[in-house]
Amino acid sequence: MKTRFKKKVHVHKGDLVAVITGRYRNRTKPRKVLEVITNEEENRVKVLLEGVNMVTKHTKPSAKNTKGGIINIEAPIDISNVMLWDAKTGEPTRITLRREDGKTMRVSKKSGEEIK
Repeated sequence: MKTRFKKKVHVHKGDLVAVITGRYRNRTKPRKVLEVITNEEENRVKVLLEGVNMVTKHTKPSAKNTKGGIINIEAPIDISNVMLWDAKTGEPTRITLRREDGKTMRVSKKSGEEIK
């Protein structure tokens, strides 16, 4: 399915989010977004969070990594499982999009503050 426009997401790289469902659920601890991954074919969006969904990967020796071995890396989780973190209230919040002076900005529903 080909989409004409880029899918809008409520989370961007560098944002603080709370994981609201799943094994790593914690609404009291914010996590940093490392990457937002969009999959055009499946129409899915996933996020890579710092310290969440750690998986063990077995690597062969290569030119970059001469020893090889077992490493722990973060795996992506679905964007619907995270909620943006509101720094003013210290809780996860929903957002609304507001346009001012031709720019779209994200505003927290709980505190009414702009999320940068």
